[in-house]
Amino acid sequence: MRRALMIGFGLAGLVTAATGCGTDDRDTALPSTPSTASVLRAYAEGGTFAAWAEDQTAITYDPALVPIGASALVTVSPAVVETTVQLDVEGLLPSRAYGAHLHTNVCGPKGEDAGPHYQHHRDPKASASPPSVDPSYANPSNEVWLDFTTDVAGTASVNSRVAWRFNQEAPPRSLVIHAQHTDTAPGRAGTAGPRLACITLPE
Repeated sequence: MRRALMIGFGLAGLVTAATGCGTDDRDTALPSTPSTASVLRAYAEGGTFAAWAEDQTAITYDPALVPIGASALVTVSPAVVETTVQLDVEGLLPSRAYGAHLHTNVCGPKGEDAGPHYQHHRDPKASASPPSVDPSYANPSNEVWLDFTTDVAGTASVNSRVAWRFNQEAPPRSLVIHAQHTDTAPGRAGTAGPRLACITLPE
């Protein structure tokens, strides 16, 4: 089931977190100059998790950790030289840590189909496998990380702000939920365990 809502242009506000959940307001420092390849487009995309199907936006690959019937909403709010991304989830396991990142490809039958992390400055030595694990590139300033911990009801709300805008010609196409919080150590930076679920984002 797919639900998408275009919510305007040039939104600048940093969305604050809601109940009981690993809030993550990341002020980042990467310099960025607006270009014709960037676009000010805000949207919200999400749905109810189910098994993969051609028309399914929210897919679970591990129903034990992301149950069928759980839901998520990704809200993207760009401004002139920055972007805020918020993730809201319901129906996940209670009091559990998860990782989450934006990825380059749409969701598919397997978690790997979402491709590598979406990066502002792409790691030239990385691909979907092996992924970027160099902390110079795999970090929350160059990628969008949305790690969270659910509350006792299995809900969470988290946001991340980066000092750049998405590329209009190649925007992120999915958000992947992982099994654990994101590692930052050299050689493991950006990794967060198995890919549990995926949400396809609009072009």
